[in-house]
Formats: sequence, structure tokens, C-alpha cells
Amino acid sequence: MLSVDLSVKAQTKTFTITETLQSGPKANYQLASRYSPNKLKKLIYTTAVDPHWLKLSKRFWYEYETPAGKEWYLVDPISKNKRKIFDNAVLAAAITNIVRDPFDAQHLPLENLKFSADEQHITFEVKSTIEELKKDRKDKKAADSMQKKIFYFNYEISKSKVTEIPNYTKPKAKPSWGSVAPDSSAIVFSRNFNLYWMDKENYKKAVKNEEDSTIVEHQLTKDGVKFYPYGANGDGENNEENEKNNKKRRAANVMWSPDSKHFALNRSDSRKVKDLWVINNVAAGRPTLESYKYQMPGEKEAPITEILLFDFAAKSYKKLNTAAFKDQTVSVWGAPLLNKDRDNEFRPSIWLGNNTKVYFQRTSRDLKRIDVCMVDIHTGIVTPLVDERFNTYVEVNRPGLVNDGKELIHWSERDGWAHFYLFDGNGKLKNQITKGAFHCEEIINVDAKNRVLYFTANGREVKEDPYYVHLYRINFDGSGLKLLNAGDFDHAISMNDEAKFFVDNFSRVNTVPKSVLMDNNGRVVMNLETADLSLLMASGYKFPEPFKVKADDGITDIYGVMYKPFDFDPNKKYPVIEYVYPGPQTEAVNKAFTKSMDRTDRLAQFGYIVVTVGNRGGNPARSKWYHTYGYGNLRDYGLADKKAAVEQLADRYSFIDANKVGITGHSGGGFMSTAAMLVYPDFFKAAVSNAGNHDNSIYNRWWSEKHHGVKEVVSAKGDTTFTYSIDKNPDLAKNLKGNLLLMTGDVDNNVHPANTIRVANALMKAGKRFELVIVPGQRHGFGDLTEYTFWKLADHFNKYLIGDFSQVGQANIIEMDREVEQKR
Repeated sequence: MLSVDLSVKAQTKTFTITETLQSGPKANYQLASRYSPNKLKKLIYTTAVDPHWLKLSKRFWYEYETPAGKEWYLVDPISKNKRKIFDNAVLAAAITNIVRDPFDAQHLPLENLKFSADEQHITFEVKSTIEELKKDRKDKKAADSMQKKIFYFNYEISKSKVTEIPNYTKPKAKPSWGSVAPDSSAIVFSRNFNLYWMDKENYKKAVKNEEDSTIVEHQLTKDGVKFYPYGANGDGENNEENEKNNKKRRAANVMWSPDSKHFALNRSDSRKVKDLWVINNVAAGRPTLESYKYQMPGEKEAPITEILLFDFAAKSYKKLNTAAFKDQTVSVWGAPLLNKDRDNEFRPSIWLGNNTKVYFQRTSRDLKRIDVCMVDIHTGIVTPLVDERFNTYVEVNRPGLVNDGKELIHWSERDGWAHFYLFDGNGKLKNQITKGAFHCEEIINVDAKNRVLYFTANGREVKEDPYYVHLYRINFDGSGLKLLNAGDFDHAISMNDEAKFFVDNFSRVNTVPKSVLMDNNGRVVMNLETADLSLLMASGYKFPEPFKVKADDGITDIYGVMYKPFDFDPNKKYPVIEYVYPGPQTEAVNKAFTKSMDRTDRLAQFGYIVVTVGNRGGNPARSKWYHTYGYGNLRDYGLADKKAAVEQLADRYSFIDANKVGITGHSGGGFMSTAAMLVYPDFFKAAVSNAGNHDNSIYNRWWSEKHHGVKEVVSAKGDTTFTYSIDKNPDLAKNLKGNLLLMTGDVDNNVHPANTIRVANALMKAGKRFELVIVPGQRHGFGDLTEYTFWKLADHFNKYLIGDFSQVGQANIIEMDREVEQKR
């Protein structure tokens, strides 16, 4: 008989569930945490020259920071001279001697640097450690009563001499509510939904003290009401704030004639538009309600927009007869701002036109018809000059005026590509200026004297990514087209107002940014800067890799960027995450080097191949066919291309695991990432969808009706109505197989939280497991909880793509804790 000693206890070890979960594969949290936004600020400094063009000469100045500190430079294109404005060490010693705080050459906190009118002196500010009572405070014990004393300095350039400006009182910033006439004679604003004005002397009082009881103001209108105001409604304020602020001065957003005798105002009647609401649950005290007007697609209650023309001398106005389309919108164009005025505190809003005529656009509700119009301010007669008609939506840009409107340069996609056309002042086509299979983007300068147009465009240079932007010049008659900044890079330019010189900043996602100064014939005047990325590279950073694949049709080229972990091992298999934005306004694919790395570079460091790629129906900077591919199919149009891109990359690279595909995006990308999980549930395994417009029938009318389409129906009686129908993410909730995380801000007044909650509702009713995060007190962009939501996103993918459950049961996000100085 077998005898067993039961006194021997089993030596087996028991594991808790948490220990079991934490023993699996690991995501590289440590590597990802090294590239947080706060840490990147200490690794990447200035990457582009931002010129401040001066008025009396062709010169400009700029500041540029590297790991060695900040420098200020003055550039003279004529003499081809670039020099430091200051000897930093000498300046630091002089400032230290006055302020009595220590400064050195690498640590010069100069603020609000401005050139004098004669360009011979520079003023700037330095904040000290000295505490002083704020000038508008009397009680030292009151909260927020003290401030750091600011010292004001004058620097004489020719003598390299700095002196303190004693007893200097810095002028208060001009109030945002004041629309100042070009000659400064009058200031227009709104109060209680009506227009008021004050003269220059009373405005000076208001700048000093808005509550000054001696201020004299005059009422211009009396019939303004809530949601049919002259000026602002107070959008973005909760109901309590709105009620309180209605009595205060608000901006009127008027546009003045150059001679200050007239102004125009876009006025909108949205009283019949239905209300929408958000509740801020984390407001101080009671949760606050915010009510606002919000028209949804297909709704008949539309805002009525109109243009009012004011004769300021007569203190009278008339409403222009702009009617052409049912539920149309009209908008006055503002004149382009001069680059040399960028440092002016006073930059008046002037209408596009001259003292006798003003230009505006008129758009039908279905956006298939747009008119460029001009109005004679004396007669009030509206003259349509150029009309655009298309079977999908039409887009238009501000025209370029030649010689006060004797001619105008019009941007149009009428031949399937965006090009410029020359019209006479009466709207008769003279000639097409640019032609070909490329996209013209923006008018940079109109040289009327020499009849030369300077403009940006992309897609013209062969063997380049078609999204790379370049600067060109061309004669008004279409001859003499010339590329001004060649180079296989994405270019960003700043041209002086005389169109003689421009600063060219250029890079790709995989090159160091550089800046050069060029002339208007495309000759390099001098090299300016090469960004110092030495600290970033020392950290282990590696550039991403651009690529090109075919769209799902096997014909269309689409372009993307691949981001790898910096500890990449080509022998490993990596899950892939697509960061997406479907357009149609843009594609979330970087073309130039950028400091923003959260959604791409940093995410890859956990152990992913992160991919961004375009899709048909995405970026408008290609053909009209490409841009409007998704018209009528706004839920699904880009998904096949996103799937096809990953499949091709997996065929091309053995390190991509096509069986572990995640997808994420924000706003339109939030909508698209959820749609991908529901349309291709066996391909996409995990998604994080942020602030998505999942139900476009409750997103705003303008975006949804424009890009998806709305049908205008005219009855036999001549009545016009609009019908709208669209597929939505909640319709496909039953298809979910993978792991989905939905996030939305609870006071998102752009993409309302109802979009996300309706998907959640449909998923629950379909019996699906998913995760839902409400981000408290946040608008569309998640604000100061952006970092928190990044780590929530990372945890989700790390669990369901890598299999790392090590953070389960861990309350603190350690990587966030390390970023914050612990004071207790």
C-alpha cells in the first residue's frame, strides 16, 4: 500500500492577477517620456527665421535661439550684410549694472523689442526680481496686487549704447473692442448688441481706464438684439458671463474705407437658428450652462447674413441688396496687411477696395455657386464681377486688386486645378495667368507697375513630393513663369512689401531646417541660419522616412511619413499605428521638420511603427478631382486608402506586423479612426478616437453640407428647401470587434460631446465592450489635459497591440509625475 506524507506542503508560488499581467511584453515608456513637449523645449530651439521688415529701408531684424542662447540680428539685403544687433556680453553687463539682477550673454531676457520710427534706436523691456505694487492696485495685501518691476531701455544702434528710460510708463495695450479708423479720428465698438463710437480723446481715456465715468460715447444704432447684433454676441461665454458682459464694450469687427469716411459691417440674424448647449461641470461653484446657436445639416432655420454700409460723417447706414441665393452667406473681404506693419500696435481693419468701392463674396448654401461682387458705396449698387459654378462645392480666395480695381486677379479651380485668372474691372476675363497640372496656393505680392504676380504653388516640380510649396513669379499675361526657390524641400517664405527680397525657410521631415535670403529673381543673397538640432540628435532622435504608395485604386499616388522607434531593430516585428485626419481641409502628414512630435515621433517610441498618409478626398493642394473624391460619401471615402497603405508597407518591410494595426486621430481623425474599426473590423485591431464628429448629421452645417453635399430642391411654386442624408458611425456599431477608446471634452462647442455619446449609446445597445473617457472642462483641443489624454491613448494601444498590461492597477502616471516639480 502506497504511503504519502501529507505533512509536506506544496512549494508552489501563487501569482496575483496584477503580477501576471505585468510579466508580459513591455512598451518602452521610458523612451517615450524623453520626448514630452516640456523636454523638447530644451532640445529644439529656433527652426525658422521670422523677419520683421522695417519701413524706411529694405532691412529686417530677427531673433534666433540655439543651445548657446538667443541672438538678435539686423540684415541689410542691399549691402548683403548680416550683423548682431548687440554684443550680448556688453549688454548683459550694462543691464546688470542698472537692474541689479545678474545677467550674462547667454541669458538675456529681452522682451517687446521694437525699432524706433527713424530706425536708429531700439527699445526693449527687462523683467526684474523686484516686487512692486501694480499701478491700478491700492491694497498690497490683495491677491494679484504685486508684480515684477519692469525696466525699460533704449539702445542707440550706431553707438552700441544702452540707457535706461527713467520713469517710463508703458502704454496699456489697446483694447480689443476698439475698431480704430485709419486716421484715428473715431473708434467703433458694440455694447448691448448695438454700435457705438467715441473720438480719439475719449479713447485715450478708455485705454487708461475703461471705467472712467467721464468717457463720452455716442450710440449709432438702436435695434440690435441678442443673436441679431451689430458686432459680437459673446460666443464662448457661459450664460452668466454672457449676461454680465453684454453691457460691456465688445468688438464690432467693422472694416473701414481707406479715407475713414465709411465702414462696412457683416451682420448675421441667427434668431431662428436652434439652440445648443454644453455644461461645464468643473466650473467654480455651480456647474455652468453655455447656450449658443448652432445650425445642423439640413435644418431649415438658417442664419441670414447681410452687409451694412455706414456713412460715418452722416451717422447713417444702408443695407445692401445682395440677394441671389436661398440661405446664402455674404462676407466683405479685408485688404491684405503689409509685412512692414507687423510690429505696429495700431493696424486698422480696412476693406478690400478703395474709397468708392468695396469687394465681397456671395455664396449659395450648397456651395456650388460663388460670386465675386463689387459695390459702389455712393449708389449702393452691387455688381457681380466673377461667378464660379461647379457640380461639387466651390472655393474662392480673396482677389488681388491691380491699380485700385481696374483689374483683378482671381483664384479659381474651374479647369480642375487651382490657377490665377486676370479680369478687367468690369469682370471680363482677359486671360488665364497660370496653367497646368499643379496647384496655385496664395497671392504673395502684386507688382502692378511691372505687371508681375508673385505666388506660391505646389505640384509643379517633377520628382518632388507634390505637396512641397515653392514661390514663383509670372507676368500678368501668363509669360515668364519662373521658380524662385528651387530645392526638393517644403518652403515657407516672407517677402517684403516691395517684392524685392524674401526670406526662404525650407526643410523636409528628414532634414535640418535652413533659412536663406533671396532676391525676386531667385538668386541667393546670403545664407541666414541652419537650425541647431545637436541636442535633439544627441538624445538619440532619428528623422522619420517619407514614402509613396498607391491608393486603393492602384493608380493614384499617395504620400506619407513613417516614424520608427529610435531603438529600432530591423529583425523585430512591430505593431503599426496610423495617425489620421481625412481632410478635406488638409491631411495630417507633415512635409517639413516640426517641433510637434506627440502624435507621431513620441508615440512610436513605445514600440510602434507610426504612419501618416494621405487619402483621396484629402488635402486641397492637389487636383479638384482628388480633393472632392469623398463628396457624397463622407464616412467611408478615405478608409480604403489608409488600409491599402499599411498593406503595401507591410509587403515592402518585414518589420511591420500587419496583424496588429491601430488607428487614431482627433476631430475628423477621431471620426475616421472609429469608422475604420467599424468598416474594416478584421483589419484594424485597436483605436483611440478623440473629439470625433461621429454623427455628421449633428455637426455644423457649413463643414458637413460643404464636404458631403446638400441637395437644393425647388418646388413647382418656386419654394426652395434643402435635404441632407449621411452615413454615420453609430449605424455600424454592431460591427465592432477590436478595442476602441472614445474621448471627448465635455464643453466642446465645436464637435459637440453628443457625437461621441451617440456612438457609445449605439455600442452599448449592440452589446459591445469599449472604453469612454469624458475630459472634464475641456473644449475641442483638450487644453491643459492634452498630456493626460496622450498617456491614456498610449496605455490603450500598449495593452491591445503590444500586450503590455503593466500599468493596470497603477494609479499614477509616473511619466507625468516626473515632469512636475514636487513641492510637497
